[in-house]
Amino acid sequence: MRKSSPVPPLCPALPAARVGAGLALSTTAGVVLVAATAQALGASGASPAGAAAGFLVAAAGIGILMRRHYPHARMGACNMVTLLRAALVCALLAPLIEDRGAGWGVALVAGLALALDGADGWLARRTGLVSRFGARFDMEVDAAMALVLALHAWVGTALGPEVLLLGLARYAFVAAGRALPWLQADLPPRLGRKAVCVAQLAALILLQTPVLAEAQALWLARLTLAVVLWSFGRDILWLHRRRG
Repeated sequence: MRKSSPVPPLCPALPAARVGAGLALSTTAGVVLVAATAQALGASGASPAGAAAGFLVAAAGIGILMRRHYPHARMGACNMVTLLRAALVCALLAPLIEDRGAGWGVALVAGLALALDGADGWLARRTGLVSRFGARFDMEVDAAMALVLALHAWVGTALGPEVLLLGLARYAFVAAGRALPWLQADLPPRLGRKAVCVAQLAALILLQTPVLAEAQALWLARLTLAVVLWSFGRDILWLHRRRG
Protein backbone atom coordinates (compact mmCIF):
# COMPACT_ATOMS: atom_id res chain seq x y z
CA MET A 1 0.00 0.00 0.00
CA ARG A 2 2.72 2.42 -1.01
CA LYS A 3 2.84 4.83 -3.89
CA SER A 4 3.77 3.64 -7.34
CA SER A 5 3.89 5.49 -10.63
CA PRO A 6 2.11 3.51 -13.35
CA VAL A 7 0.10 6.53 -14.51
CA PRO A 8 0.84 10.09 -15.66
CA PRO A 9 1.35 12.96 -13.19
CA LEU A 10 -1.60 14.88 -11.80
CA CYS A 11 -3.27 17.41 -14.05
CA PRO A 12 -4.43 20.89 -13.05
CA ALA A 13 -7.74 21.29 -11.27
CA LEU A 14 -10.94 20.79 -13.25
CA PRO A 15 -14.28 22.52 -12.73
CA ALA A 16 -16.23 20.90 -9.90
CA ALA A 17 -19.34 20.48 -12.04
CA ARG A 18 -17.60 17.98 -14.33
CA VAL A 19 -17.44 15.33 -11.63
CA GLY A 20 -20.00 16.70 -9.19
CA ALA A 21 -22.96 14.72 -10.48
CA GLY A 22 -21.20 11.37 -10.21
CA LEU A 23 -19.85 12.25 -6.78
CA ALA A 24 -23.29 13.29 -5.51
CA LEU A 25 -24.90 10.12 -6.83
CA SER A 26 -22.30 7.76 -5.39
CA THR A 27 -22.22 9.63 -2.07
CA THR A 28 -25.98 9.27 -1.72
CA ALA A 29 -25.76 5.58 -2.53
CA GLY A 30 -22.89 5.28 -0.08
CA VAL A 31 -24.87 6.80 2.79
CA VAL A 32 -27.70 4.32 2.17
CA LEU A 33 -25.18 1.48 2.00
CA VAL A 34 -23.53 2.52 5.27
CA ALA A 35 -26.83 2.71 7.12
CA ALA A 36 -28.16 -0.59 5.75
CA THR A 37 -24.90 -2.44 6.36
CA ALA A 38 -24.52 -1.06 9.87
CA GLN A 39 -28.03 -2.21 10.75
CA ALA A 40 -27.34 -5.62 9.22
CA LEU A 41 -24.34 -5.86 11.54
CA GLY A 42 -26.67 -5.35 14.49
CA ALA A 43 -25.82 -1.72 15.16
CA SER A 44 -28.59 0.44 16.54
CA GLY A 45 -29.22 3.85 18.03
CA ALA A 46 -26.72 6.50 17.02
CA SER A 47 -24.09 4.06 15.72
CA PRO A 48 -25.34 3.80 12.10
CA ALA A 49 -25.75 7.57 11.99
CA GLY A 50 -22.23 8.03 13.34
CA ALA A 51 -20.82 5.69 10.71
CA ALA A 52 -22.78 7.51 7.98
CA ALA A 53 -21.50 10.85 9.25
CA GLY A 54 -17.96 9.52 9.06
CA PHE A 55 -18.56 8.48 5.47
CA LEU A 56 -19.95 11.90 4.57
CA VAL A 57 -16.84 13.58 5.97
CA ALA A 58 -14.65 11.19 3.99
CA ALA A 59 -16.69 11.72 0.81
CA ALA A 60 -16.45 15.50 1.22
CA GLY A 61 -12.68 15.26 1.52
CA ILE A 62 -12.51 12.99 -1.51
CA GLY A 63 -14.61 15.47 -3.47
CA ILE A 64 -12.26 18.33 -2.63
CA LEU A 65 -9.21 16.32 -3.65
CA MET A 66 -10.90 15.10 -6.81
CA ARG A 67 -11.69 18.63 -7.94
CA ARG A 68 -8.08 19.60 -7.44
CA HIS A 69 -6.28 16.56 -8.78
CA TYR A 70 -8.54 14.32 -10.86
CA PRO A 71 -7.53 14.63 -14.53
CA HIS A 72 -10.68 13.33 -16.25
CA ALA A 73 -13.96 15.00 -17.15
CA ARG A 74 -16.21 12.47 -15.38
CA MET A 75 -16.00 10.53 -12.18
CA GLY A 76 -16.53 7.16 -13.80
CA ALA A 77 -17.76 3.86 -12.42
CA CYS A 78 -14.22 3.06 -11.22
CA ASN A 79 -14.18 5.84 -8.64
CA MET A 80 -17.80 5.17 -7.73
CA VAL A 81 -16.89 1.58 -6.86
CA THR A 82 -13.96 2.78 -4.76
CA LEU A 83 -16.24 5.22 -2.93
CA LEU A 84 -18.73 2.43 -2.24
CA ARG A 85 -15.86 0.33 -0.90
CA ALA A 86 -15.11 3.24 1.43
CA ALA A 87 -18.77 3.15 2.50
CA LEU A 88 -18.46 -0.52 3.45
CA VAL A 89 -15.38 0.29 5.52
CA CYS A 90 -17.23 3.12 7.27
CA ALA A 91 -20.14 0.77 8.00
CA LEU A 92 -17.70 -1.42 9.94
CA LEU A 93 -17.18 1.49 12.32
CA ALA A 94 -20.71 1.12 13.70
CA PRO A 95 -20.04 -2.01 15.80
CA LEU A 96 -16.80 -0.46 17.06
CA ILE A 97 -18.75 2.57 18.27
CA GLU A 98 -20.76 0.11 20.38
CA ASP A 99 -17.52 -1.55 21.59
CA ARG A 100 -18.23 -4.72 19.59
CA GLY A 101 -15.75 -6.29 17.24
CA ALA A 102 -15.12 -9.16 14.85
CA GLY A 103 -17.63 -11.86 13.87
CA TRP A 104 -18.92 -13.39 10.67
CA GLY A 105 -20.86 -10.27 9.71
CA VAL A 106 -17.71 -8.14 9.80
CA ALA A 107 -15.85 -10.77 7.78
CA LEU A 108 -18.59 -10.89 5.11
CA VAL A 109 -18.74 -7.11 4.71
CA ALA A 110 -14.96 -6.86 4.54
CA GLY A 111 -14.86 -9.78 2.11
CA LEU A 112 -17.25 -7.93 -0.21
CA ALA A 113 -15.08 -4.81 -0.02
CA LEU A 114 -12.00 -6.88 -0.84
CA ALA A 115 -13.78 -8.63 -3.74
CA LEU A 116 -14.55 -5.20 -5.24
CA ASP A 117 -10.90 -4.17 -4.90
CA GLY A 118 -9.98 -5.38 -8.35
CA ALA A 119 -13.14 -4.06 -10.01
CA ASP A 120 -12.27 -0.37 -9.75
CA GLY A 121 -8.88 -0.78 -11.43
CA TRP A 122 -10.38 -2.95 -14.18
CA LEU A 123 -13.12 -0.39 -14.80
CA ALA A 124 -10.58 2.45 -14.90
CA ARG A 125 -8.52 0.67 -17.55
CA ARG A 126 -11.55 -0.39 -19.57
CA THR A 127 -13.07 3.12 -19.65
CA GLY A 128 -9.80 5.02 -20.10
CA LEU A 129 -10.08 6.72 -16.72
CA VAL A 130 -6.80 5.55 -15.19
CA SER A 131 -5.36 8.29 -12.99
CA ARG A 132 -2.81 8.83 -10.27
CA PHE A 133 -5.66 10.09 -8.09
CA GLY A 134 -7.67 6.89 -8.58
CA ALA A 135 -4.68 4.68 -7.73
CA ARG A 136 -4.05 6.67 -4.53
CA PHE A 137 -7.76 6.66 -3.64
CA ASP A 138 -7.88 2.88 -3.96
CA MET A 139 -4.72 2.49 -1.86
CA GLU A 140 -6.05 4.68 0.95
CA VAL A 141 -9.30 2.71 1.12
CA ASP A 142 -7.23 -0.47 1.46
CA ALA A 143 -5.20 1.12 4.25
CA ALA A 144 -8.32 2.29 6.07
CA MET A 145 -9.90 -1.16 5.81
CA ALA A 146 -6.77 -2.76 7.25
CA LEU A 147 -6.85 -0.40 10.23
CA VAL A 148 -10.58 -0.90 10.87
CA LEU A 149 -10.23 -4.68 10.67
CA ALA A 150 -7.25 -4.59 13.00
CA LEU A 151 -9.37 -2.63 15.49
CA HIS A 152 -12.11 -5.24 15.18
CA ALA A 153 -9.62 -8.04 15.82
CA TRP A 154 -8.32 -6.22 18.89
CA VAL A 155 -11.77 -5.48 20.31
CA GLY A 156 -13.52 -8.72 19.40
CA THR A 157 -10.91 -11.46 19.73
CA ALA A 158 -8.30 -12.66 22.19
CA LEU A 159 -5.51 -11.08 20.14
CA GLY A 160 -3.60 -8.37 21.93
CA PRO A 161 -2.85 -4.82 20.78
CA GLU A 162 0.02 -6.10 18.62
CA VAL A 163 -2.58 -6.93 15.95
CA LEU A 164 -3.00 -3.16 15.48
CA LEU A 165 0.42 -3.13 13.81
CA LEU A 166 -1.23 -4.77 10.80
CA GLY A 167 -3.40 -1.70 10.41
CA LEU A 168 -0.83 0.93 11.33
CA ALA A 169 2.06 -0.09 9.04
CA ARG A 170 0.92 2.11 6.15
CA TYR A 171 0.37 5.13 8.41
CA ALA A 172 3.76 4.67 10.06
CA PHE A 173 5.31 4.71 6.58
CA VAL A 174 3.49 7.96 5.73
CA ALA A 175 4.54 9.54 9.03
CA ALA A 176 8.15 8.55 8.43
CA GLY A 177 7.93 10.23 5.04
CA ARG A 178 7.24 13.54 6.76
CA ALA A 179 10.60 13.33 8.50
CA LEU A 180 12.44 11.68 5.61
CA PRO A 181 11.20 13.22 2.32
CA TRP A 182 12.99 10.62 0.20
CA LEU A 183 10.39 8.10 1.40
CA GLN A 184 7.76 10.10 -0.52
CA ALA A 185 9.29 9.35 -3.90
CA ASP A 186 7.34 7.23 -6.36
CA LEU A 187 7.84 3.48 -6.30
CA PRO A 188 7.88 1.26 -9.39
CA PRO A 189 4.73 -0.82 -9.84
CA ARG A 190 5.17 -4.30 -8.38
CA LEU A 191 2.72 -7.18 -8.46
CA GLY A 192 4.25 -8.48 -5.24
CA ARG A 193 3.26 -5.31 -3.37
CA LYS A 194 -0.37 -5.75 -4.38
CA ALA A 195 -0.24 -9.45 -3.50
CA VAL A 196 1.02 -8.61 0.00
CA CYS A 197 -1.80 -6.07 0.41
CA VAL A 198 -4.41 -8.65 -0.60
CA ALA A 199 -2.84 -11.25 1.70
CA GLN A 200 -2.83 -8.74 4.56
CA LEU A 201 -6.52 -7.94 4.13
CA ALA A 202 -7.45 -11.61 3.63
CA ALA A 203 -5.66 -12.55 6.85
CA LEU A 204 -7.39 -9.75 8.75
CA ILE A 205 -10.73 -10.95 7.43
CA LEU A 206 -9.98 -14.50 8.55
CA LEU A 207 -9.05 -13.19 11.99
CA GLN A 208 -12.60 -11.86 12.37
CA THR A 209 -13.99 -15.40 12.36
CA PRO A 210 -13.89 -18.17 15.01
CA VAL A 211 -12.42 -20.62 12.49
CA LEU A 212 -8.93 -20.44 13.98
CA ALA A 213 -7.93 -21.37 17.51
CA GLU A 214 -6.39 -18.59 19.58
CA ALA A 215 -2.83 -19.83 19.04
CA GLN A 216 -3.40 -20.24 15.29
CA ALA A 217 -4.85 -16.73 15.03
CA LEU A 218 -1.85 -15.31 16.86
CA TRP A 219 0.62 -17.02 14.54
CA LEU A 220 -1.34 -15.94 11.47
CA ALA A 221 -1.25 -12.34 12.67
CA ARG A 222 2.48 -12.53 13.35
CA LEU A 223 3.29 -14.21 10.04
CA THR A 224 1.21 -11.67 8.13
CA LEU A 225 2.90 -8.81 9.96
CA ALA A 226 6.30 -10.25 9.07
CA VAL A 227 5.34 -10.37 5.38
CA VAL A 228 3.98 -6.80 5.50
CA LEU A 229 7.13 -5.51 7.20
CA TRP A 230 9.28 -7.34 4.64
CA SER A 231 7.35 -5.65 1.82
CA PHE A 232 7.71 -2.20 3.37
CA GLY A 233 11.36 -2.88 4.13
CA ARG A 234 12.07 -3.83 0.52
CA ASP A 235 10.48 -0.60 -0.73
CA ILE A 236 12.28 1.50 1.88
CA LEU A 237 15.60 -0.03 0.85
CA TRP A 238 14.83 0.68 -2.83
CA LEU A 239 14.00 4.31 -2.02
CA HIS A 240 17.06 4.71 0.19
CA ARG A 241 19.38 3.56 -2.56
CA ARG A 242 17.90 6.17 -4.92
CA ARG A 243 17.47 9.07 -2.50
CA GLY A 244 18.58 12.45 -3.82
